[in-house]
Amino acid sequence: MESLKTDSQKLEDDDDLDPRIQIELEQLNNCTDQINKLEIELDEANTTFNILLNDSTRRLKVMTCKLGSCIERARPYYESVEIARKARVECQRAAVEFQRANEIHQAAKETVALAEDRFLSKQHEWTFDNAWQEMLNHATTKVTEAEYNRAEKGREHQKRATLFNMAEQRVLNLEGKLKRSIIKSKPYFVEKEVCQGQLDAQKRRIDQVQAEIAKAKSDYSASLRRLELISEEIHSRRKDKSGSVSPSPVGPREPGVGAELECEEKKKIPCIKKDIHLERKEDADCDGAVGSCWDIEQEMERADLRSLGSLSMATSSAISDNEELDIEPLEEKGRIQTIVKPEFGKGIEHQLNTLVL
Repeated sequence: MESLKTDSQKLEDDDDLDPRIQIELEQLNNCTDQINKLEIELDEANTTFNILLNDSTRRLKVMTCKLGSCIERARPYYESVEIARKARVECQRAAVEFQRANEIHQAAKETVALAEDRFLSKQHEWTFDNAWQEMLNHATTKVTEAEYNRAEKGREHQKRATLFNMAEQRVLNLEGKLKRSIIKSKPYFVEKEVCQGQLDAQKRRIDQVQAEIAKAKSDYSASLRRLELISEEIHSRRKDKSGSVSPSPVGPREPGVGAELECEEKKKIPCIKKDIHLERKEDADCDGAVGSCWDIEQEMERADLRSLGSLSMATSSAISDNEELDIEPLEEKGRIQTIVKPEFGKGIEHQLNTLVL
């Protein structure tokens, strides 16, 4: 048992010494701390956003009560200004994309032209083989794709430019119609723009913290999965080691089930054999000794016993333990085979006494 415990302790020590477990546990602790920290920051960011929102709403309400109806009259103008600003940004983005597509198209055309010029300049040395044909086809295909892309970007740029021009025209028209209201309500919309900028900045901060939390949780889940894989690997290795090694038990074998009954049978058998020996020594002086031995053998065979092997072993061990028992007279007279079942011991002793008398 001590060796089994020692082997199991060694296996557990080997598994506990795996450095990957400590690394992953440290990673889990770090991720947990980071998640808790980021969640606290997220709560603070949300609280700050709510504070800014409430403060902005309060200030704008105060200015609305102060300036009156000019704010509503000038609102279409400022909305048009915002639309024009966004249209200008989109138009600039489309212009950059069109310029990039145009540059790609020009580079593809120059590649085809350069390849043709090089081949024509050395056509007496080079042969127009399949490699040249494939290269020219590839360059021509890129020119075609670049031209199509340039046309698409050109149409997109034209569309965005048209929208921007329309927005600018609308701004100019509203500015001429609502000039007094625009000037009077300007403090309100300036304050609104400042508040909106603060809210947008805080919203970006909230989005950033949420992204960091998602990344930390992803790292935490990955560490958990790696720990599960390590655990499965350790259990598999432990199972293989315990299955391949079958340590033998140490120390004397303890008596099994029914050992007490076997000991009692061993105690009864020497007594029976000793009685048989004494009776046979008395029968040696009688004239009918051989007939009596024959009758005894027939009576013993009628017992029809089933446990020959185990009782023979018990009988041999009993005889070895009792060195005083002498069975030579029995072997010389009849070679009697003693086959006795423990529960029939008393009956056989009675029959032997009857026959001798």
